[in-house]
Amino acid sequence: MKKVIGFTMLLIAAPFAEAHTGLPQNSFMSGLSHPFLGLDHLLAMLAVGLWAGRIGGKVSWSLPLVFILILAVSAIGSQGMGSSLLVENGIAVSLLLLGLFIVFAIKLPVIIGLMIVSLFAVFHGVAHGAEWPLAATPVWYVSGFVFSTALLMAVGVKTGAVRAERYQWFIRVMGMIIAGTGGWMLLAN
Repeated sequence: MKKVIGFTMLLIAAPFAEAHTGLPQNSFMSGLSHPFLGLDHLLAMLAVGLWAGRIGGKVSWSLPLVFILILAVSAIGSQGMGSSLLVENGIAVSLLLLGLFIVFAIKLPVIIGLMIVSLFAVFHGVAHGAEWPLAATPVWYVSGFVFSTALLMAVGVKTGAVRAERYQWFIRVMGMIIAGTGGWMLLAN
């Protein structure tokens, strides 16, 4: 568990430790780095995984898979459209609610959980599409951000699935940080 906590902390710190700027905008690496460069995206991807891991069962992988699929489709469909206050508020609400779901270990019926993460994925996908570099090759860019999103969610699922009571505080604190970030974003908009 210490390795999972350490790895998670490194993922959270990654955007703040960026030493190399100017990643090529038409590559897999540009898409790969995108979810790590915005705290809202980073926390959202971890949050979906953490919540799914806390729920357990087949939901632990179906929620992230549905999120990734809808995220990719929404990003492709909204490429270059620009973002709006609605999208930013949707992202903030997704962080707030997912964080609270993690803190209180909320378990919803599978279909409701899938509908919630689907809606949140649309907001995040539109934001990815709005931030899409103009020179990016769609297949490589999408492949990159789908890969890093899947990685972040897998870390979240594995961390959220830890059942040892002595580590539950860490998962709850992560949920509080995520919810707090979402609340702060809502107030800032």
